Amino acid sequence: MNRIVEPEVMDTQEAAEAYDAMEHGEVDAAFVERVIALGANRGHFLDIGTGPAQIPILLAQHCPDIYITAIDLSEEMLKIAKRHVVDACLTDRITLEHVDAKMLPYPDNTFDGLISNSIVHHIHDAMRALQEMGRVVRSEGVILIRDLIRPETPAAAQAFVDRYAASDTPYQQKLYYDSFLAAFTLSEVNEMLTQMEMPGAVVIQSTERHWSIERAV
Repeated sequence: MNRIVEPEVMDTQEAAEAYDAMEHGEVDAAFVERVIALGANRGHFLDIGTGPAQIPILLAQHCPDIYITAIDLSEEMLKIAKRHVVDACLTDRITLEHVDAKMLPYPDNTFDGLISNSIVHHIHDAMRALQEMGRVVRSEGVILIRDLIRPETPAAAQAFVDRYAASDTPYQQKLYYDSFLAAFTLSEVNEMLTQMEMPGAVVIQSTERHWSIERAV
């Protein structure tokens, strides 16, 4: 199945609110657990495509010596993220910025760690964004970039939706289905990694529906 790109920015209130209302708790918690297992415990981290900012909030709650710059290209997502960060009383440790992942406005080797969950499939020029991620993270920094794996057929994508989003609204289910069609395969991610400056990083299949680029410290 060929990749079918979806809109790069989820920038309507309906889409942002629908995404925020979906059940991400278990997946987000597993993501943060893996970041910590890779060695994250202190320093300045960059979160690419933060969405409603639940992952940086969880990471900050678990690691009091980590500060996070969390970016997104969606103004509507950032409005929701700001609300969540304020409610969590973490405005002193999480900074939200409206930034395009393909043109990061940060110097080389700025961040002690880099995280990104379920955003790569949204980016039309994903290779450029991944190269930018490699540029701004320090060579010894923790990396965890995770996203969906594109199934071989539309029917397989629908099966994942039926299994993991059965209780969601039809609109939320469509968002999830479209994400699978826009995602990359493991072989495609491995090929992109060869063109990135991320020494020591590896590609793994982290669940039946997710790939990860990881680097431990």
